Amino acid sequence: MATSIFFFVLLFTTVHSRTTPDNASRTKTLDVSSSIQKTNNPFSVDSSLKTLKQEENQISSSLLSFHLHSRVAVRGVSAKDYNSLTLARLERDSARVKSLQTRVDLVVLGIGKSDLKPMEMESELQTEEIEGPIISGTSQGSGEYFSRIGIGHPPSQVYMVLDTGSDVNWVQCSPCADCYQQADPIFEPASSSTFSPLTCETQQCKSLDVSECRNDTCLYEVSYGDGSYTVGDFVTESITFAGSSSVEKVAIGCGHNNEGLFVGAAGLLGLGGGALSFPSQINASSFSYCLVDRDSDSTSTLEFGRATPPNAVTAPMIRNSKLDTFYYVDLTGLSVAGNLLSVSPSAFKVSENGDGGVIVDSGTAVTRLQTDVYNTLRDEFMKGSRHLPSTNGVALFDTCYDLKSMKSVEVPTVSFHFSNGKELPLPAKNYLIPVDSSGTFCFAFAPTSSSLSIIGNVQQQGTRVSFDLENSLIGFSPNQC
Repeated sequence: MATSIFFFVLLFTTVHSRTTPDNASRTKTLDVSSSIQKTNNPFSVDSSLKTLKQEENQISSSLLSFHLHSRVAVRGVSAKDYNSLTLARLERDSARVKSLQTRVDLVVLGIGKSDLKPMEMESELQTEEIEGPIISGTSQGSGEYFSRIGIGHPPSQVYMVLDTGSDVNWVQCSPCADCYQQADPIFEPASSSTFSPLTCETQQCKSLDVSECRNDTCLYEVSYGDGSYTVGDFVTESITFAGSSSVEKVAIGCGHNNEGLFVGAAGLLGLGGGALSFPSQINASSFSYCLVDRDSDSTSTLEFGRATPPNAVTAPMIRNSKLDTFYYVDLTGLSVAGNLLSVSPSAFKVSENGDGGVIVDSGTAVTRLQTDVYNTLRDEFMKGSRHLPSTNGVALFDTCYDLKSMKSVEVPTVSFHFSNGKELPLPAKNYLIPVDSSGTFCFAFAPTSSSLSIIGNVQQQGTRVSFDLENSLIGFSPNQC
């Protein structure tokens, strides 16, 4: 771990590379053979929803704990090979990042709450058919991890996408003006004794970014930054966890018009920092998740109220006064093979107008860094990887290697450094990843022209990420799934 000397060094903004003290390891071993073998997993996973549901019912769970499934485990794959699967994932990821960046841009421009368009309300809502097909943010890269949740009483079990980049919870509801195909039956409000529409004067309705009234009931609209949206009634419902424990009167959107590639999920559970997110509504002091390998059918958990593991690398969580949804981490530097990069800590700061900063996001796959920062990181990594045979780039990856003739390789350690002096070295498999089954591996970072940087789920896999909301800390605990 870094010492006070390291913290002192970070106070300077000069552009000379330095060596971090007490670096445990300058290199990491990448098991090439194992990584290539895992590329066959998505095509052999038993994605039977019946099997998953039976497994969920057999697991006893404590209060406020969900089980997480990867997208592959829930729906399998339609791609013909792993390269096609990778390209599809990266395409979704690019759209996801664009959506998040658009949200920040709107904040910087000062565009805040608004009402639904009056003409839409007049022509559509009076006929009970809310028009406007959407491609949800869940189809734009956030739909990588799912949990099975009970909605209403008695609970209707459905799969929900988990998203730290969203606040509003919502589920497809009957009657459907236009609903996409999901794995479970559409939620039927009439069958639930706890379904209760919210009036326009409630705090939950007033907390929506976009809302409108109809006969004194609250209507919601959620925009995902790419021009798509979902519209419906804003209500309260009970949410059940793993078949037993439940939370009552959770504000949730009852969506009557929802279109898009939701890969079977019934809706979205918002884990962001805003007032309407699930953690905020249940007054959670903390929550954590561990994202298992998304090419496997193994599961992990999303837990609320558990203490951060004692071995966690913790970092200060900072909030953006202009945008409360995102969880920003106080990143101050990066290192490669123990060498602190020549990057000013100011490159990672949130500005007064709400621009910039580094967020930890469950829905983004590949970590995005400002272009200058990424170029410095990539160049330093390439220097330490000269012994590896390079090959052509793939999609958004510009640094790739042909490792098909190797069983394992040594690569320079990549680490995040935080303002409290702590360091998080990443496992090699979290930054050098296979993009096909033929031995092509790419450096899993990417540049962004935006000032917003994002730590994505490829870098988080296999690590329990804890959000200590009470003490404003984010913890990273390797091998705690």
